Amino acid sequence: MKRKIISALLALTMVISMTACGGGSGADSNSGDTAADAGAGDAAADAGSADAAVDTGSGAEEAAPVEGGSADENTLTVWTWDPNFNIYAIQKAAEIYAQDHEGFKVEVSEVQSDDIETRITTAVAAGDLSTLPDIFLMQDNSFQKYATNYPDVFTELTSVGIDFSQFSAAKVAYSTLDGKNYGIPFDNGAVINCMRTDYLEQAGYTIDDFTDITWSDYMEKAKVVLEKTGQPILTSQAGSPDLIMMMLQSCGSSLFKEDGSVNIDGNAELKQIMEIYVQMVKDGTLVEVTDWDQYIASLNNGTTVSALNGCWIMASVTVAEDQSGKWAITNMPKLDGASNATNYSNNGGSSWAISSNCQKVDLAVDFMNSTFAGSNALYDDVISKGALATWAPAGESEAYNQPVEFFGNDAIYAKIVEFATHTPSNITGAFYYDARDAVGVAVSNICQQGADIDSEIKTAQETVEFNMGG
Repeated sequence: MKRKIISALLALTMVISMTACGGGSGADSNSGDTAADAGAGDAAADAGSADAAVDTGSGAEEAAPVEGGSADENTLTVWTWDPNFNIYAIQKAAEIYAQDHEGFKVEVSEVQSDDIETRITTAVAAGDLSTLPDIFLMQDNSFQKYATNYPDVFTELTSVGIDFSQFSAAKVAYSTLDGKNYGIPFDNGAVINCMRTDYLEQAGYTIDDFTDITWSDYMEKAKVVLEKTGQPILTSQAGSPDLIMMMLQSCGSSLFKEDGSVNIDGNAELKQIMEIYVQMVKDGTLVEVTDWDQYIASLNNGTTVSALNGCWIMASVTVAEDQSGKWAITNMPKLDGASNATNYSNNGGSSWAISSNCQKVDLAVDFMNSTFAGSNALYDDVISKGALATWAPAGESEAYNQPVEFFGNDAIYAKIVEFATHTPSNITGAFYYDARDAVGVAVSNICQQGADIDSEIKTAQETVEFNMGG
């Protein structure tokens, strides 16, 4: 009872905060959606093929979402966003499941990520979880925050028969709390180093020269690339700490410690990473752009040599059809001197949750276990929409091992699934976005105002501790 009261008080506070601030979530969570939208093509039309297994009557964004679970014993209600990506995937999963489960349907409502979080908060504040659907999608970086603050919203999935060992350990960790599983991993946010091979050739390099390297090596080669091509090796959205977060996770470090305390001031890896970022800006090898649109434009108009981001960035890269064959993919550089440094990380992604309001948990679990946790056919299909699996067996399928002409006829999908299996876990917790934003402000002040790095790191630590009530 005490936990429920605390959850309700937290929820009320968050409702007020979201109403005042517009309910925005972190920039990295929006980045993946933007990329998926850009490269999804006509998936909405394709989704009609699943009509036999899907009821999308309330799927339009302007329509009110279906609230609560379905009264029909063979129907599950779902909240998710993006018709060309997540909605398409859940519809395709329902179509596949219905082949062996006659009469099964999902009733999908299009609800944006921020709105799902707001609706959960509102339901808890009202003390009425009956408005929640059977299944909802949640951004990975938000998952622990909501599972921590509102544990009564989620159905625990630790011992229901889903084999979580077949997913990337780092991906599973996002929806794991106190050793218990609360989410089914979905899309892959494995980081890729997506590079223009024609520019590399001008500088005397190949993609192999940027494979399995360190950041010090990368920085020196970036200077040569700038000198020979006139283009920076990277662009980044000003004020966004996405690249820093990717670098931090790649060496198994986080903005929080295991006990939940803030790990910014005194975090040697974080300081080294921030120094690399600032130095590359000074060198001109990393150019900060104003907004997301300018970032994407730099990839498409040839004013940068590479994109280092979650694999969903491919959907935006491939928009420039005239550049087909001029791109290649490899892993990211690793941090020099860090004991747990790797060439792998993650940015973005989401996981499915079964709500505590679901009255057909066995059906929902079997549906998820037979599709997102067990169907090559599903992942072979949704790969065409840019949705890559973190479910390891998918990488062994024929579809994932097909050469992709745009990326030099490399079997990039199998490669990316392999990258995901090497990604270290990181600690997100309930205040991840507070910490992330504080680091973003620090880096912005250092790059744009010449602020002292140690002072900014200390201020970031104090800001997060204050927000945590410490």
